[in-house]
Amino acid sequence: MRTIRKTAALSLIAGLGLVGAVAQAAEDPIATRQAIMSSVGAAAGLGGGMMKGEIAYSPAAGKSAIATMRAASLAYGDFFPPGSDQGDTNALPAVWNDPEGFQERLTRFASATEKAVEASGKDGPADVEAFKAAFGPVLEVCKSCHETYRKSN
Repeated sequence: MRTIRKTAALSLIAGLGLVGAVAQAAEDPIATRQAIMSSVGAAAGLGGGMMKGEIAYSPAAGKSAIATMRAASLAYGDFFPPGSDQGDTNALPAVWNDPEGFQERLTRFASATEKAVEASGKDGPADVEAFKAAFGPVLEVCKSCHETYRKSN
C-alpha cells in the first residue's frame, strides 16, 4: 500500500512539472528529496503569495498548491534511508537521531494536507479566506519541521 501511495504521489509531483527532476532522482534519495522540496517551495510560494495578496487568488491555483503539498506529504518521508545523511543535503542529523520525532512531523504534514484537500472541495477553496484556513495549517507544519530537521539557509 505504501508503495502505491508513493508512486501515486511521485506521479502527481511529476505531473506538476518535475518530470525530469523526479526521473533523474529516482535512484538518489537526496536528489529525490530535493526535487520534492522544490515542488513544495513552489507551492508554498504560490500559496503564500495568494495569502498575502501579492498574487491574485484563484480556486484552481489554490487547489494546485494544496495538491502539490498533499503529494509531497505522502512521498517525502520515504527518502531518508540510512546513509542518506551524507552528501549535499540540508537535512540535519536530527532526522536520523530522532526518527520518532521526524515521523511525527511527517504524520502531522500528511494530516494537515489531508484536511486541506478535504476543505478545498472539487474546485478549490472558494475565496482567499477559505484558502488561508485550509493552507495556513500546512505551512505551519512545514515551518515547525524546518526549525528542527533542516539546516538554515
